[in-house]
Amino acid sequence: MASLGSYIRSAARATFSAYRSVPLRWRLAGGSAALTFVILAAFAVVVGVLTTNQLRSQFTNQVQGAADELGNELHLKWVIPGFQLACDKTVSLTDYVSAEHAQIRVFDSAGTADPLCTQDKIHIRGAKPLVASPSFPAPTRSGTRQELGHLAVVQKVGVRPSGQVWLLYAVPLSDLDHTVARVKVFLLLGVLGGTVFALLAGLATAQRAIRPIVELTEAAREIERTRDPSRHVPLPQAEDEVAELARTLEGMLQSLDAARSGTEAVLDRQREFVADASHELRTPLTSVLASLELLAEELDGEQADTAQAALRSARRMRRLVGDLLLLARADAKRNQPHRPTELDQVVMEAASEIGPVAHDHELTVDAEPAVVSGVRDDLHRMVLNLIENAVKHTPPGTHISVSTGVDDGQAILVVEDDGPGIAPELEDRVFERFVRGVRDGGRGAGLGLSIVRAVAESHGGSVTLEHPYDGSGARFVVRLPAEGASANGGAEHGQTSTTTGSTIGRRRSRS
Repeated sequence: MASLGSYIRSAARATFSAYRSVPLRWRLAGGSAALTFVILAAFAVVVGVLTTNQLRSQFTNQVQGAADELGNELHLKWVIPGFQLACDKTVSLTDYVSAEHAQIRVFDSAGTADPLCTQDKIHIRGAKPLVASPSFPAPTRSGTRQELGHLAVVQKVGVRPSGQVWLLYAVPLSDLDHTVARVKVFLLLGVLGGTVFALLAGLATAQRAIRPIVELTEAAREIERTRDPSRHVPLPQAEDEVAELARTLEGMLQSLDAARSGTEAVLDRQREFVADASHELRTPLTSVLASLELLAEELDGEQADTAQAALRSARRMRRLVGDLLLLARADAKRNQPHRPTELDQVVMEAASEIGPVAHDHELTVDAEPAVVSGVRDDLHRMVLNLIENAVKHTPPGTHISVSTGVDDGQAILVVEDDGPGIAPELEDRVFERFVRGVRDGGRGAGLGLSIVRAVAESHGGSVTLEHPYDGSGARFVVRLPAEGASANGGAEHGQTSTTTGSTIGRRRSRS
């Protein structure tokens, strides 16, 4: 019993879970159709029972009336008492019963088993018994009964000059059964048709009823796509639960929009403050650096070492303040004036600057002409960060290649190395701020690549991390809108420079 109960509960939970997974409009339409089916089925049962009883009652009365009419019109007489009957010639039993497929039997009142006559043969000549099919038993009392698939009415009829016989008038029940079956079929079709119609009407009604919810869903999906809570949701005209939901969502969006506006205002003020603070810090840092450089030249011994250490820290601070200033300007949308800048020249300058640091790397520069509209200092910082990133995060002996060119109206800058590459878990976050890899050893602030992205985006371009063609190392590709003659495809040959250690090779002249 316990296992049976647990099985029933499990089946009920599975059924309820399956029901909950059905779409709402189908649940509403299905519930409406099920209720309609129950109502129509109950109505059909009641109508079927009443109609069947009525048909049977009418059929019985019809057969009874036909038997009474036949008994009144049938005039029988004895030709030979007990052996030979005759009836009025005006009565044709065959024509009388043909429409109803009836059967007529006349039995002797003495209880003879064989009939004296049928509707097919009324005149009996001789004493030979008459055998008829179906073979009704000889009646013993008058009344109505069912025999051999017929409804039979038995009554006594007088015979001239004296005496009585049993008259049996029977009509097949098959006609009645066919009529009842047709009624049942019609009722069943009506129930099924009404259920199907209720299902279709329920689907249409449910679809129309949930249309405001669909509109709310589409509006919410559009707000999710645009991330704009200032958009409005459609408000239904009817004062119902859906309208209340729409008003609630509208109020929530207004609150979110107000909160977002307040947060953006605070963030804007913070960005302005960081940009202003970073800008203001540059002047005292420059003064401190100048003083430390002068002090380091004047001191000797341990005091000179201390001054050099302070000088290195100050330079690092100046670099960090510069990075923060650049990012703060990008966040605050403070765009400096853009001028045509030769990206290939910027690359050569950055490679020359990084050369002394890359004494144990092989640095190759292939600079094709590429002119972009931008801020030269920011572009220099972008290229320098990419090359420094390759130098700092690759082992000695790594080959680093830097190239520029123009492709389809875009200036392309590629910095590629054959080192160990970027860890897979950092590939999606490598351009985020303050992200550092395990191989960094805690060095740096994690702002180099974020500055690269900020500069690229402030110049209307993009930067992507790609896998090199040989499958090893890292490949950073910067795409910026090109302008000027170089946008035609870079017809002029570029400049090539190779750096091994701290030696910068001579640039080839343009062809």
